[in-house]
Formats: sequence, structure tokens, C-alpha cells
Amino acid sequence: MSCPLHAKGNIADVLLLLAALTITSLVAPFLIRSLGRAAFGLLAIVPAAGFLWVLSLFTSGRFADGGELRYSREWMTAAHLDLEFRLDSLAGLFSLIILGVGALVLFYCWGYFDSNPRRLAIFGSQMAAFAMAMFGLVTSDNLLLMYIFWEITSVLSFLLVGYYGERASSRRSASQALMVTTLGGLAMLVGIILFGRQTGVWSLSGIAAFTEVPHTPHITAAIVLILAGALTKSAIAPGHFWLPGAMAAPTPVSAYLHSAAMVKAGIYLVARLAPDFNVVNTWHLVVIPLGLLTMLMAGWMALRQKDLKLVLAYGTVSQLGFITATVAIGSREAMLAGLALTFAHSLFKATLFMIVGAIDHTTGTRDIRELSGLGRRQPFIAGLALLSALSMAGVPPLFGFVAKESVLEAVMHEELLIGMPRNMMLVAMVLGSVLTMAYSLRFLHGAFATKREAHATGGGESEAVSGMTPIGPRLWLAPLVLTALTLGLGLYPRPLSGALTAHLDNVFPPDPGESAGHLALWHGLTIPLALSAFIILGGVVMHWQREVIAKAQFEEPALGSADAAYDSVLDFLRTASLRLTASTQRGSLAVNLGIIFAVLISLPMAALILGDRPDVRMVLWDSPWQALASGIIIVAAIAATRMDNRLSGVILVGVTGYALAALFAMHGAPDLALTQTLVETVLMVIFMLVLRKLPTSTEWSQSPKANRVRAWLSIAVGLSVTVVTMFAINARTHDPISLYMPDLAMDIGHGANAVNVLLVDLRAWDTFGEISVLVIAATGVASLIYRTRSFSRVSRRPTLTVTGRRWLAAGVETERAQNRSLMVDVATRILFPSMMVLSLYFFFAGHNGPGGGFAGGLVAALAFTLRYIAGGRAELEEALPVDAGRILGTGLILSAAAAIWPMFLGHPPLTSWYDSVDLPLIGSMSLPSALLFDAGVYLIVVGLMMHILSSLGGQLDQEEEMRKQRARDRARSMARAAERRRTMAAPAAPAASTSEGKK
Repeated sequence: MSCPLHAKGNIADVLLLLAALTITSLVAPFLIRSLGRAAFGLLAIVPAAGFLWVLSLFTSGRFADGGELRYSREWMTAAHLDLEFRLDSLAGLFSLIILGVGALVLFYCWGYFDSNPRRLAIFGSQMAAFAMAMFGLVTSDNLLLMYIFWEITSVLSFLLVGYYGERASSRRSASQALMVTTLGGLAMLVGIILFGRQTGVWSLSGIAAFTEVPHTPHITAAIVLILAGALTKSAIAPGHFWLPGAMAAPTPVSAYLHSAAMVKAGIYLVARLAPDFNVVNTWHLVVIPLGLLTMLMAGWMALRQKDLKLVLAYGTVSQLGFITATVAIGSREAMLAGLALTFAHSLFKATLFMIVGAIDHTTGTRDIRELSGLGRRQPFIAGLALLSALSMAGVPPLFGFVAKESVLEAVMHEELLIGMPRNMMLVAMVLGSVLTMAYSLRFLHGAFATKREAHATGGGESEAVSGMTPIGPRLWLAPLVLTALTLGLGLYPRPLSGALTAHLDNVFPPDPGESAGHLALWHGLTIPLALSAFIILGGVVMHWQREVIAKAQFEEPALGSADAAYDSVLDFLRTASLRLTASTQRGSLAVNLGIIFAVLISLPMAALILGDRPDVRMVLWDSPWQALASGIIIVAAIAATRMDNRLSGVILVGVTGYALAALFAMHGAPDLALTQTLVETVLMVIFMLVLRKLPTSTEWSQSPKANRVRAWLSIAVGLSVTVVTMFAINARTHDPISLYMPDLAMDIGHGANAVNVLLVDLRAWDTFGEISVLVIAATGVASLIYRTRSFSRVSRRPTLTVTGRRWLAAGVETERAQNRSLMVDVATRILFPSMMVLSLYFFFAGHNGPGGGFAGGLVAALAFTLRYIAGGRAELEEALPVDAGRILGTGLILSAAAAIWPMFLGHPPLTSWYDSVDLPLIGSMSLPSALLFDAGVYLIVVGLMMHILSSLGGQLDQEEEMRKQRARDRARSMARAAERRRTMAAPAAPAASTSEGKK
């Protein structure tokens, strides 16, 4: 249900914006392919409109006094996955960054890319989808829903970083970013579940209302695990190394994901949780030291980089550590300063990345050793970079200075940090800021200065600069907007200060008459101002003495490289995996199965011996017929182990399956008996197809000792499985849920057949996963047979009847077709329609009686198998002239539609409806909506069998025919060669005798 709070906004607008961003990502490939790079300008309109709408919420005061837009709908309540969205003041602030910078970066892509390759269309879609995922992340109130968006951003980051997939560096960087952020995300998921299970709170708003956080069991473990996800996403040490590697991505990705959006996800989560979790000592002990360490370490590493993007990348890591440590304090003043610094960083860092992209785009290099005189050649771009870099360094009157001074002021007077921790934090921040000033000057000098050592040509310009192409407005317009905001908010920070104060008033309600803190350019002659002067002076001195600083830099990191450590961990795991696999999977089927069976014996039996064992009650059989079926299974199984003939062994194994179906029927499970019978028949057919390529008899035999080992292993497996099953059945202490299934099937699924209703309604998600596996298996089987060749075929209408055909559809042109058995043709012609009718009967009757989509599909598959056995490959193609892949895809789409379409009607997925119709001569017929899901199952089973028949049957037939044809061709060639040799060897008639005869 939908619920706007305080009547201050319409939640439908939030969902509409989320849907608009989704639609933008879907249509982006078509727009870019049809309109070219100009389509990026159109794509930027949607996030720009979203930015203006969120901005209007702040200017109209809709977030004042706790105002928020909230949406909640029950979806998977038992799994705590209700659809809960909340756009409050904090989500609104981060939405401004996500949508505003996103719109400018999309516009920047218009000028950045020179051509329109096919992958650029996918790139545009992924960029728009990333804006959607980030907006969904910050507006999700449900913790698990937020985690879903969290992982979507990781996947999209992987795809975007790997844009240049042909480069090994891009592939490595993409996989590294995915591995690190996903590992942190999985740890965060465990922390969310641990916290939720202990508190019953599964939403961010619930955490704010929960007052027992310090007394929650295992709260320390939950906090550490949640922080693992937040800190790795924001590139905080020791998970910082993935961000510099991600600079292999195109510059728009770096300007958006890795400076303004994705890396801010961790800061958003820390800002959301800090006011409630700072009461736990673990919170400050984990976040603040790691943040400060990251700030100092990355700032120092930025001073040794030669690539402009890497200077900014390590600077980004340093600034993220600075922001995280500030926000994590959790007080009102620290939150104000940290959020201001977050906005400042998004403005100046996105600008600087886009300027580096423009430099690289026009000069062909980002190496500071190859750039000289660019400032004189491009004074406008140099001016934009100067303002943004000085804002990063905290130089007045830019917004970076306002934010940094507010941080210093907040830390100096922070009541949550008493004594030495506060002083140490202040010292670390000052030293880190000195490094920031130094690498900001390094960036400006490296990019724009005229350098004698840069192989300069006339006028002090390097070759790369002298030969550069002009920087067009589509490359400098977006940086101009962000730089104007950096300068404007520095001179007049009141608008942003008001938005931040509105949020802080919601989280930290001020006492009556208390003056709340605010952002300002001038606070008077204060200690933070003196510290800012020291920071600027210290950074200038470090840059002035950069050659001395370079000597202090180690060639190799003094404490080791995190990137190298990552490689070492992967190498260790890879080596351990190979050794473990080599010791258990030796390439021998007998050894592999033996290890699997040994584990099957040891683990359950060990658990049974070490655990509590219930009393055992055994009944051998309910009727002698069950004993007879069991005896048949035993005899057939033993006989199968002694058979050398492959076909006889398959038949005996099939006998065990049919006897098992009889046991199901005797136990009152006709659905299971029917399915088992059909599956066993299909398996027999598949085995027959495979056996055609194998020798008739097995020639391999084991030694008597090995046979004894196998015999003891089989006895142990059978005994252990029987014992464990016996104790498991007798361990039940409550009534089985199966007692309630018939009533649930009738009440929820409106069906009398509990098995079928369970498969297509009550537990349909399980079935959907299983049929998806079936589709993958069918594709895999076909791929193994066809190898690198395509296994799709053109779907067509059935051909019309042609004279000369007999009982089947395929013609009699070939010798094999002419030699077909008439009896088989007639039997197939009679049985096929009957089997198809039976298949449809099972399909429609399965809701209330034995059958269903799976059973009906198996019967139809057997009918087509009969056609193939009778007429071969040509008959199969005539019987169902549709590509098996299309059948599989249609079935999967139908099942997915049955799961999704109730959501568009305002109901949970897989919600069922029921109706019935009266048919002449048939009577009442049930029409549940689950029939659509069952139709998908039906088609998937048919498509699976068609894939198997086409690959294991038709393709092998074709290969065999080609082999025989090649053999015949070789025989004819050999015969012709022999004939030529005989002709050449025959003696010629003497010419003289011929002439004499004429005379």
C-alpha cells in the first residue's frame, strides 16, 4: 500500500523517477545506435529532471519537520523483503549528487567519445542503469532491498570498468573491483541478517526508532560486518586498492562512479547509521582509524603518480577516508561538516576527472612527463582545473575551504571524542590535508605547467600539446557548471547549508533557543582558520621541495602493496583449489564416484553417531506387492552390475525405475508414479541414442581386489543411506506439513492435486529455478554435440503434403526412408495423435488430478521421440518445424510472466486467480491462472527433448551419414586410382604390325 507522510509530496513521483531511469537504460541502446553520440544529450534529460524535482522538495520545505515520502508494499514478508522506499532529507541530499552529476556526465559523454561502436550503446544503457541503481539504493528503506541495489551497482561497475574488454588491464581491474566490493557486500548481508535476527528490525527507519542498540546481542559482530560492505565500497583501507585500478575505465565512468556516485554509497550508509550506532564503542574504533589511515596513506601515494588519473584516483581514496572518518563521528556538527565535504568532493573531483578526460581526448596522453605548456594553450580549461583543484586543497573562497574548515571546527569541539583521540584525529586530518594541498599542486603543475624536462618544442609546448585537437564545448560545459557551483557555494553557501540543516534538524532536533551550526565562508579569526593557513603553507612547501619528497618515496611500498597482497591471496586460493581438486578429481570416473560416495557415507554417519538418536520403528511393508516390487528392484540392480552388454544394463536399470514407480503408486502417489514412469521412459530413449556411439559390450574390467573394494563401497553406501533415512524418518516430533498441503492447495491454489499446486503455485519459485536449470542443461547438451557450430535452425511452417509420401510426413527420397518398416509407420501415425491428446489431457487435468505441465510435456516429448524413431531426422524436422531454442525461450517467458504480471495489478508475485467454464460434452473445466506457469513448464520439457533429439539424434545421424559418405568417396577414389594403374600397366599394340597390316 502507498502512504505519503505529512502530505508533503507524492511518493508516486519517486517511483515514477525510478521507472523513468529504468526505461532510459532500456531505450538507451536504440537511441545511441540510431542517433549516435548525440543521444547522450537526450539521456541526460531524465536525471536532470529528477535533480530539479528533488531540489524543488528542498526549496519548498517538504523535508522540514521530519517530512518524507514513503512507500510500502508487502511482497515477500516472510523473507523480510517487502518493497519499502523512503525519500527523506538524507536520501534527497545524496539524490542531488547522483542525479545532478549523472546528468552532466551523460552530457559529457556526447563530446568524449569520437565514434559510435556497438559497445557504446551498451555503455550508455549501463550508465543510465547505474543512476537508477544508486537512486534505488539511497531511497530503499528495507535493508535487504537496499542490499539488492547495492550489489547491482557492483555488477554495473564491473561492466563499465571492463568497457575496453580487449585489454587485459581492463579485465583485471573490472574483476578486482567486483571481487572486493562483492566480498564486502556479502559480509554486509551477513551483518544485516545478524542484526535483523537479533532485533527484529529490517529497515533503516526502524534502526532510528530502535533504542536498544547498545544492549543488542552480537551487535559488535553485526556492526563490523555491515561496515565491511560500506568501507570496501568507499575504498577504505585495506580495501582501497581497487579504486586506482578502476581507472582503466573510460573517464566518464571515473567522473561518475568513482568520484561522485558509487563510492558515496558507503558514505551514505555510514551517514545513515552513525547517529544510532556511535553509542557502540566498536563503531568509532573501526571507522575512524581506518578512515584516517586511508587519508594519510593514499595522500602520500598520490605524490608519486605520473598519470593524471592516478593522481586523482589516490586523491579520491584519500578524500573518501577523510569524509568517512568525519561522518562516522555521528554528532550534528560532524555530520554537517562531513556532508558538506561530500558535496564539495563530488563537485571538484568530477570536474577534475572530466578535465583529465578532455586532456587525454585531445592530446592522447595523461602522463605528466609528456605534457608541457597546456596552460598557455588552453587557459580556460586550466582556469577550471585551477579552481577545482584549489577547492580540493581547501583554499578560500572556494566551497572546499568552507567544508574543510567546518570539519576542523567540528573535530576541535567534538564532545563524543574526548582528550587524546580527538587531538590525534585533528593532527591526522591536518597532515592529510597538507598532503591534499601538495598533490593538488602536483596535479596542476603536471597538467598545465611549462616544463623544461618534458621534451618541449618551440614555445615550451610538448609534442602532445602542440599537436592536440581543440577542446569543444561538449567537453568543457559540464566541468564549467560544476566549477561554477564550487565557486558559488564557496562565496554563498547558505542554500546548501539550509538543505543540510533541514536534514540535521530531523535527526538531531535542536533544543529551543539553541543556535544550530551552519556553513559560512568567514567565521572570524579562529584556530581552524590558522590551521587552514598552515595546511596551505605546508602543501606549498612540499610541492616546492617535491624533488626532496620524491627521494623519500620508496620504489616499493615500505609496508607492502595491497594490490600485490590481493594477487597473492588469489594465487594461494587458486593453488589450494588445484591441489584439492587434483587429489579428489583424478580424471577417473571410478575414483571421482568413490570419493563422492565416501563423503556421502562419512558425513551423515558421523552426524548420526555424534548426535541424538531417536527410537526406531520399522514396518517392512504394508502389502506383499510392495515386497515384490522391492525384490524386483534388488534383483535388477544386482544383475545390472554383472552385465557386460551395455543395452542389457540400461534395460535392467530401467526396470528398477519402473518398479519404483509401482511403489509410488502403491503408496497413493499417482502423480509421482506417472512422472517417474515417463521420466524413466525418456531416459531409456536418451540412453539408446547415446549407446549408438559406444561399443556393444564393455571391454574394461577390474581386478578382483578392485571389485571387492567397489563391492564394499556399495554395501557401505546402501547401509549408511538406509540407516540415516530410517533415523531421519523416526526423528519427526511434529505433524508433517504434508497434512496441511491438500487444504492449502484448495484454499490458495484452488486445486485438488496438491502436488501440482505445490509445483506451480505454493512453491513455484523453486520450480522456476528448476526449469531455468533445465533450459541451461538443454543448451549445454546441444553445445557439447555441436561444439563451435550453431545449433539453431530456422523455424518454418510445416510443408504441404507431397505425392510419394506414405504414413509419415517425411518423404521417401532417401534409401533409408524407402526401407522404413511399414508397421512402424502405421503404428506411429496412429499413436502420435493419441499421445498428443493424452498430453493435453494431462496438462489441463493436472490441477485437480494426476498430470500437469511436466507430465504432459513428457508425453508430448515421447510422441515426438516416436516420430524420430520411425522416420529419423527428417521426420523430426517435419513433425515440429520450430527451433528448440525458441520453444525453451517461450516457455521460460510464459513462466516468468505468470510470476511477474500479478505485481502490475497490485498483488504479490505468483498470486493465483481461479475460474471455471462449462464445455459441451466435457463438463466443468478449471482455469487457474497458474495454468500459464504450467504452460511454460510444458514447453520447456518439449524444448528440452527436441534439443536432445536434434543433437544426440539428428546431429549424430548426420555425422554418421557424412562419415559413411566420406568412406564411399574414398572407396570410389581408390577404385578409380586402381583402374588407372591397371590401364597404364596394360601392354600397347606394336605400331609396325599395324602398318604392315595396312599394307
